[in-house]
Amino acid sequence: MKILSIVVLFVIILYSLGFGITLWKDKQRLGAIAVFFLCLAIVVLPFFSIF
Repeated sequence: MKILSIVVLFVIILYSLGFGITLWKDKQRLGAIAVFFLCLAIVVLPFFSIF
């Protein structure tokens, strides 16, 4: 179950980073920065609840 959680989180992070990069290229810098901070939260918060 732990491996499945890691895989799902990794897929969500990749998808979100791709969306953030797309926003950055479209000159929507504030939205891209918000998405990058959300990705950072997705990376950090599971360590407190899963591991």
